[in-house]
Amino acid sequence: MAGTSTPAMAAAVSNAGGLGSIGVGATDANGARKMIAGVRAASNRGFNVNLFCHTPPVVDAARDAQWIETLRPVFAQYGAEAPSHLREIYKSFLEDDEMLAMLLAERPSVVSFHFGLPSAARIAALKGAGIVLLASATNLGDARAIEAAGIDAVVAQGYEAGGHRGVFDPALPDQKLGTMALTRLLVCELKIPVIAAGGIMDGAGVAAALVLGAGAAQLGTAFIACPESSADAAYRSLLLSAGAESTVMTAAISGRPARSLANKFTAIGETVSQDEIAAYPMAYDAGKQLNAAAKAKGETGFGAQWAGQAAPLAHALPAAELVAQLKAEMEAAFKAASF
Repeated sequence: MAGTSTPAMAAAVSNAGGLGSIGVGATDANGARKMIAGVRAASNRGFNVNLFCHTPPVVDAARDAQWIETLRPVFAQYGAEAPSHLREIYKSFLEDDEMLAMLLAERPSVVSFHFGLPSAARIAALKGAGIVLLASATNLGDARAIEAAGIDAVVAQGYEAGGHRGVFDPALPDQKLGTMALTRLLVCELKIPVIAAGGIMDGAGVAAALVLGAGAAQLGTAFIACPESSADAAYRSLLLSAGAESTVMTAAISGRPARSLANKFTAIGETVSQDEIAAYPMAYDAGKQLNAAAKAKGETGFGAQWAGQAAPLAHALPAAELVAQLKAEMEAAFKAASF
């Protein structure tokens, strides 16, 4: 939930009995350290720090230029110039030594990886610091790699999930496994615990994942409308409207496939192929600039409005109240099923 998670929300979730999480993939070591301090100022409980482990992009000036030209007329609609070039707006943890040093110094309880895995040396260093490690998988092959690397638990990210797909290699075909099928598959095939993620919005969904053998469930979209989230007013409004009934998997916003509420940016994505879009996170540089230009003119349809397929079930509750509601709903679901 990089971009919407906040220290206040993570602290509230952890204080309420869950495992709060902050996404630091889009910031640097200093920014991440401040976020960790913010959680600790409001909670003495454990929490998760999520990192991006994407393969660093190879500069492709021709592809970047092509994507800029595709977006140039859209920038012009809002009285803005398209960028002259695209930047790598944040580092992958694979090569961010400062982030590693900060984590080893701060020692958060849990660290999780998305898009892949860091080196064996980085994994060993984090485990040596007593940090529990998690990693996302969208298929059995990636999950087996996670287990073999010594990661403590795997997050089974189903195709329903909002935000970026956690595929290790976006050049390979996506198996598009749903959360329940993937969760059960990993539970049966792996020895490490499985955490179900994707399309889970209430306690009944959590109960279903646990019945399938998951040790826990991870929820993201369910917390976007919480007051502690950093989602802007337009994002919240769309999430809590009939527009939440339509989500789209698109690479146009960032350069990697991600599930978003349908908006003007996802509409652009419907008209182009993956190879026409700049690589991740270079494309995200253009996406963020286009969103800023459009917002300056009152248009909010170019944001990264990530959401899972069950988005219509979202509620605007304080995070602690939402955790309590999830627990009550889960217990009611188990009671109704006589488990």
